[in-house]
Amino acid sequence: DLAFTLRESLKPHKKYVFYCQSCGDIIVKDRKFLRVLPLPSENWSDLVEEWCCHPNPFARSTLHPQHDDCFLGDTFFLLNSGNESHKSKRTTRVICKRCKTMLGETISSDTIKYYATEVIIQPAEGSFSPIPRSQFVQSMVAQCLVELSSAKSTFRFTVKGDNGKTYILIWLLNSDTLLVESLGSSSSLSVLTLFGDIFMPSSGPVGTWNALKVLYQPCIKYRNKELADAWENDMGVHPLKFPSETCLELLLMLGLSTASLPPSLRCMNSFQVRIRCY
Repeated sequence: DLAFTLRESLKPHKKYVFYCQSCGDIIVKDRKFLRVLPLPSENWSDLVEEWCCHPNPFARSTLHPQHDDCFLGDTFFLLNSGNESHKSKRTTRVICKRCKTMLGETISSDTIKYYATEVIIQPAEGSFSPIPRSQFVQSMVAQCLVELSSAKSTFRFTVKGDNGKTYILIWLLNSDTLLVESLGSSSSLSVLTLFGDIFMPSSGPVGTWNALKVLYQPCIKYRNKELADAWENDMGVHPLKFPSETCLELLLMLGLSTASLPPSLRCMNSFQVRIRCY
């Protein structure tokens, strides 16, 4: 696996190092957590009224990690910054000092949100292993779609940027697809290789990869606005939030994959077809 699942691999009482995925710069060094806890869904507070016979006791409460906590969301994780001098309550971007990539954002005076597509987390005793950007993003997004579809039985997703704009509508068709391809020159492999996707098997003349099959619609420049508005108000659609730059990267990957398919297989019911390896 190119990227691990945070819920499975981030364990308490172990030291981890957080790296910028783009350049390998160390973001957080030798951090050990006493608690690693999953966050409830984004609308958890709205459901409290259905559980309680009295006024919502959490109406003015927010979930912020303490110094030894790590809270896990669908596409991000929350850490305590431990910076007592930082008192700003505004949401501000967290930028890598070396490559200037957006890694996350501050959401309170002592809490930082890091996006799972921007940071690599590895045990402190290990070393940074670079992963091509396209492969890493595809792997993280694919794992996120699989987990959410399994846990919540939802198969439609809106991909939003940190600016609040909707960039992509995604409809998951199959999560059990297996691609088998000869290692000879093929149009699909050559197209993907242009963007850095080199999925080489361990041995043998044939490559096999797990993949997702999805339908998608781009929403940039007001495209598919009516459909996006309808999905926005649909309780069966789950929102996914990433940095705006990553949303554009993901849209480019989707387009490259569609272009690698035969013309007759590129569209289905006005949606474009995409095969995503992971």
